Amino acid sequence: MRKAILPIISAFILSLSAQGQLAQDTTKLDPTLKGQYQLMLAKAKTISGYKLVNPARMNAFWRNLNDSLTTERKQLASTSRKIKEHEKAIADLKAQITGQENSLASTNAKMNEISFLGISFTKSTYTTMVWSLIIGLAAALTVIILRSAKHIHEAKYRSSLYEEVAQEYQTYKTKANEKEKKLARELQDERNKIDELTNRVR
Repeated sequence: MRKAILPIISAFILSLSAQGQLAQDTTKLDPTLKGQYQLMLAKAKTISGYKLVNPARMNAFWRNLNDSLTTERKQLASTSRKIKEHEKAIADLKAQITGQENSLASTNAKMNEISFLGISFTKSTYTTMVWSLIIGLAAALTVIILRSAKHIHEAKYRSSLYEEVAQEYQTYKTKANEKEKKLARELQDERNKIDELTNRVR
């Protein structure tokens, strides 16, 4: 009976001492999984080239590993949800930006469009047409003014020629009238002389 109880007591004492050692180890434990793994290997006994790991340390390491994995999975799931939410928000913002860009382009097109006589023109085309029309009218007006000035100058020249000719004609007419009167007087004098001669002959 003693022989049967003695191994159980020794195993119980070893288990308690291992748990006490584990509690003591965890106080100076590196909290990372790598630190716990290295500590577990350092505390393991080597027999014939094999490491004998304390099951309590192995269980503690496994629990910590599972806790870390669970925490990481939760963080990963939370991060994935946040990423999906951000992607959805980004897609919504892109859709809003695209809509606003289309609206802005439509507004700019309407602002850049002018309707004249039911025909739509862009501002640049309308401005080009208006300035071309203004320049054409200005050129036509310049040609008309230059031609009118030429005709006015020609009319003045011809008017001065006419006045000069009229004045020469008036002078010629006056001289001809005087000459005619002179010839008429000379003719009358000759007639008078002929009459005198005729009276004497009688």
